[in-house]
Amino acid sequence: MTRKLKCQLLVLAVLLLIAISPSLQTRLRNEIKVKTSIFRSPKFVLEPGSVCNKFYYNIAFPKGHIAIKSFNAEVVDEALNPVPLHETYLHHWLVVRYYQRKGAKVTKYHGDLRFQKSDFIIASNSGMCEGDLYQYFGLGSETRRTETYVPDPYGIEVGNLGEVPPGYEERWLLNVHAIDTRGSEDRLGCTECRCDLYNVTKDEYNRDIGPDYIGGLRCCYDETRCRVEKGFQGHKRSLYLKYTIKYVDWDASFIPVKIYILDVTDTWRKPESTGLMSRHHCQIEYDVESCASAVANAGCVHKKKISVTLPNGGDVIYGVAHQHFSGTGSTLHGEVL
Repeated sequence: MTRKLKCQLLVLAVLLLIAISPSLQTRLRNEIKVKTSIFRSPKFVLEPGSVCNKFYYNIAFPKGHIAIKSFNAEVVDEALNPVPLHETYLHHWLVVRYYQRKGAKVTKYHGDLRFQKSDFIIASNSGMCEGDLYQYFGLGSETRRTETYVPDPYGIEVGNLGEVPPGYEERWLLNVHAIDTRGSEDRLGCTECRCDLYNVTKDEYNRDIGPDYIGGLRCCYDETRCRVEKGFQGHKRSLYLKYTIKYVDWDASFIPVKIYILDVTDTWRKPESTGLMSRHHCQIEYDVESCASAVANAGCVHKKKISVTLPNGGDVIYGVAHQHFSGTGSTLHGEVL
């Protein structure tokens, strides 16, 4: 029997920048020493079936004007041992750069402020999803074996005081969305955030969830619980997101990169007339329609693609895709206009 599945969030982060001469690359490799800092998030506690989707403000982060070379993360226990995905599913983690007004007070953990207050100014990536996907770093369950290193002579420039508005300080926010699947009645359904397994009819903003919304982020928000097998016993445990940042002190010979995030659900279309602006609307998740029984038995593959025009030219230095359990792969194609 076939059914409609919810496939959440396919994102491709692309860093674009200009070329550089080989002689400078050689000099950088010889002179620049890469530093490594390892941090862990505030503690979050999970029990079988429970969900954490928390926002942590002003997280620990390297200080100064630096070039970030890589950013990796994973869920660990109190002894810093990696926690397997079949026990705690890392739906996603995001790191957002923002500016906070000096003297403003925010608790270490807070709900999503949506950056609507004057005390906060979001320092978004360079596009393409206006107001939706503004993180600098982030992945999901694929994070452990995904290479994120940005090669020399490039780097992600942060900590530049010249970019910080007067009266504000640069800070970083961490969002961790994790689901404890121990003893779950339907582990895949829990990771897909199927609404029937979470027994919710309203989302975290108290908005009704209609019958056509089968599963997704609106059903597996913070403090919800996915159905576990009757009689299953499992203890609560304290977990953390351990994140490792490799970076170097900023040097004028580095080339700063721009971060672009593309979403396969983007409804943007190229304007037919020059001079007209078309906004990007990234829906973040979408329904993957089921196949007919005859096709499904023989195997079927759902494909989705978009075409966007980037606002600036440059070279693609690094790209990575985020997709969930049933995703089989992604491809990025470029075309010079």
